[in-house]
Amino acid sequence: MHLRCDETPQWPLLQAHCDAAGRSFDLRQAFAADAERFAHFSQQAPYVFADLSKNLWDRQAEALLLDMARACRLEQSRDAMFAGQAINTTEGRAALHTLLRRPRGVALAGDEGFVAQALQEVHATLDAMLDFAEQVRADARITDIVNIGIGGSDLGPHMAVRALEAYQIPGKRFHFVSNIDGHELASVLNSVRPEGTLFIVASKTFTTLETMTNARSALDWFTAQGGRDVARHFVALTANVAKAAEWGMTTTFGFWDWVGGRYSLWSAIGLPIAIAIGAAGFRQFLAGAHAMDEHFRTAPLAANLPVRLALLDLWYRNFLGFTSRCIAPYHARLQRLPAYLQQLEMESNGKRVDHEGRTLPMATAPVLWGEPGSNGQHAFFQLLHQGPDVQALEILAVRDCAHGLVGHHEMLLASALAQAQALMQGRASDCGHRHFPGNRPSSFLLLDALTPASLGALLALQEHRVFTSGSLWGINSFDQWGVELGKQLAQDLQPRLQSGDVTGLDASTAGLVQRLKKLGSDSN
Repeated sequence: MHLRCDETPQWPLLQAHCDAAGRSFDLRQAFAADAERFAHFSQQAPYVFADLSKNLWDRQAEALLLDMARACRLEQSRDAMFAGQAINTTEGRAALHTLLRRPRGVALAGDEGFVAQALQEVHATLDAMLDFAEQVRADARITDIVNIGIGGSDLGPHMAVRALEAYQIPGKRFHFVSNIDGHELASVLNSVRPEGTLFIVASKTFTTLETMTNARSALDWFTAQGGRDVARHFVALTANVAKAAEWGMTTTFGFWDWVGGRYSLWSAIGLPIAIAIGAAGFRQFLAGAHAMDEHFRTAPLAANLPVRLALLDLWYRNFLGFTSRCIAPYHARLQRLPAYLQQLEMESNGKRVDHEGRTLPMATAPVLWGEPGSNGQHAFFQLLHQGPDVQALEILAVRDCAHGLVGHHEMLLASALAQAQALMQGRASDCGHRHFPGNRPSSFLLLDALTPASLGALLALQEHRVFTSGSLWGINSFDQWGVELGKQLAQDLQPRLQSGDVTGLDASTAGLVQRLKKLGSDSN
């Protein structure tokens, strides 16, 4: 049995250290006292360099956190995930998303027959999906690709296609529809032609309410506009091949129940990415992620970047009491990264009970939020610098640009560096409005360039970071029961909006149903 972090001998030691030194910790004094602070708290991992030195921790805190991770048997939990054990305990499933990017024929010690068979299936599906992607890329008649999904079937592909725009095939436009709000779908349909559009419908069960509602409307539009050959213009990413066939979709690519939605962009769900950047680019994307997988699997905990980030997260959440983390990517093409990371972390670790169903005595996932820099500097950075509460900040920068406007990029990088420096150093002033308290923390992640491989490594880094913190909290990071109740209640409420029946509803919901029905009647 693995200990939960609060059950380890290191937990009270960390509390004592936080009370004695953590709450009064001053970054400026720490750098003055330790000439090697940057060297110690920074490291290179595959494709990602991280500077963690501007954070409110010292070597003693990190050492205690590492000892706590060992006491929680983190390495054994990590190995169980890679071995395909059913670590998703509430659903009785493995969490084998790392298998989606493992090269063909690479075996790990302890692989069971299930894993070996699954790897064969992964590569058979990957080969077929990439062959199809190349066919679409070569078909000049297809000018628009519309991905219809939601959650992991939208956030990952949408983020990655946008991020890798520099590698995108010319002559094709990519659209993403996820919201059940018809304004989103209508806007896309108004900009495409049926004969030039490929619709990708991404739903594991082919029953997801939002996705199938949008897919039905897209299919109705297609036929109403004179579209012919549904099988050529609609492809399904699903495990329910029979249901897709009922819709006239004969091209399908499946995935497995051990692939959670927020970990699925490496699977057939990544078809829009593959069409955008090509088969070779998609394989580089997988290779970058695999390189980070190997780093996480083999590096000692003290030199393991996902582990160090997770330990810092736990220190901030449970000892310094920070409730949120701001994500500031200093790259316009990473605009969708904060939204992607929100699902990855908050859906994975936004839990209040542990593996055994016991209520946790400590907080888990922070709230993630953010915008690209330098836009954020003119929006919420005021709060980061002078707000009453300290917020954790994570800056992501890219050394090389994919455009010729070098002066712009130098200004962008200077802005990223300046924000981290200003947050730490602050500025004294007799005028309170101009006083910057400083001692505000930040992490700085740096990519040499934004490529398919580096993006893959960055995303895998974040996945393993989330898994590590979840393991230490003793929670299941791979289920998401919290999204179910609202879906169920919506099914009951939708017919009430037509009938006006409010029997059994609370007063607030009943009043809103009556109000919405009245507004709907007035507009008819």
